[in-house]
Amino acid sequence: MLTVASMENAASNLSLQDRFAPNSICFGCGPANEKGLKIKSYPDLTPGLPPGSTRAEFKPSPYQEAFPGMINGGIIGALLDCHSNWTATTALMNAQGLEQPPCTVTADFHVKLRAPTPSNQTIILRAHPVEMKADRVKIEATLSSGDQVTATCVGIFVAVKPGHPAFHRWG
Repeated sequence: MLTVASMENAASNLSLQDRFAPNSICFGCGPANEKGLKIKSYPDLTPGLPPGSTRAEFKPSPYQEAFPGMINGGIIGALLDCHSNWTATTALMNAQGLEQPPCTVTADFHVKLRAPTPSNQTIILRAHPVEMKADRVKIEATLSSGDQVTATCVGIFVAVKPGHPAFHRWG
């Protein structure tokens, strides 16, 4: 089980992706995708946040811009989608006392672009579970640049079963 102590250890060392899915080729979060975004999500142990909350930092590159100085909305969507998915799988793992997270996929997500997101500074992703069932989690997430939230996301992420094409994607 991912206890607070082991979460603190995981938070200070390996990202959730590197720890649980080092061979993943996902464009947004796969450590093994050479051309991917390589999001690194960590447990967010800030007091007052719901269990299973996560945090990530991401430094955009100029090739990810929509226009000079601003990140493309599709890149923003991929960042929020993948980070939220890792929040969901962590929440399910903790709630069910599992050693490994279940493989989850996006069932539904909605991104609201609130302001242009500058590409010349590190952005912060934060996500937390707001509703959970046995095989799915509703997640709320934010993407911030400086002190401004520039995008938000609400999504549903579902644990898949054997036979689903993504079932072994993290193995």
